[in-house]
Amino acid sequence: MRILSRIILLVSLVLGPAVTTTSFALSLDELKQATEKLKQKASQGQQAIEKARGKLSTEDEIEVGGNLIAGLLGAAPLVDDAGLQQYVNDVGFWVASQSRRSDLPWSFGVIDSEGVNAFAAPGGYVVITLGLYKLLENEAQLAGVLAHEIAHVVRKHHLKALQKTMKREFWADLGVKAAGRENKADELGKLINSGVQLYASGLDRKYEYDADLRAVVLAARAGYDPYALLDVLTTIDSINPDASELTVFMNTHPPTAQRLDRLGRKMDGRLDDYASGRHNAARFRRVGNNP
Repeated sequence: MRILSRIILLVSLVLGPAVTTTSFALSLDELKQATEKLKQKASQGQQAIEKARGKLSTEDEIEVGGNLIAGLLGAAPLVDDAGLQQYVNDVGFWVASQSRRSDLPWSFGVIDSEGVNAFAAPGGYVVITLGLYKLLENEAQLAGVLAHEIAHVVRKHHLKALQKTMKREFWADLGVKAAGRENKADELGKLINSGVQLYASGLDRKYEYDADLRAVVLAARAGYDPYALLDVLTTIDSINPDASELTVFMNTHPPTAQRLDRLGRKMDGRLDDYASGRHNAARFRRVGNNP
């Protein structure tokens, strides 16, 4: 009874004179409504604190990523092949569904560039160049590449990198304006410029190593051979590092030999039980004949 009285008193303090502890005229529905209002106020307060700290909501993250990927697509459009794009989306979505951020609106694409590379943007956007796609031999390798980019998104590597280069107040303002849909052009313009610079300079090496390790786990969860990513890195490592198609890749990633050595030592037989995972080479070749 004392507990109920305290609840009624708390609600009366929140709602004011409309609810009194003397009358006890408080229905269960009213109590639920009052509790819901308290929760909403607490949630709004938490969101305000997070925005002040420069943290973005998932909605804001998706919008930021959409603007960044639009900048990339402006430089290199998607390959005009609906079958290829659907295939890459199917593989990517399946791998992403194994991650802890499976609820993001994941989107994958192949861009018309002969450079060997892949990119990710906050919110679930992933693109792979046609040049890299042509180097792959099977679906497991494609899954490994996409898993690496998915890991960047799941771990918010690009957001963390951008937050280091841009003031906290910028992110707070962007979050507020993104919610209010007012005067966002300048903020988004600054963000896109910063993002372009980030894609040109690359992420911190620790983020790339982290994405490699998490990628093989995601691939294994999805039923693919996790060692396929090492095969991709081995293929890239065999190309002349001075080749024009590798210019951006070499400038934005750790040396491939180091990635191979580090990832190989980290795996060290731990995923051998999953090495018999599928490769789907025949299906990959059927789709890959079109690009």
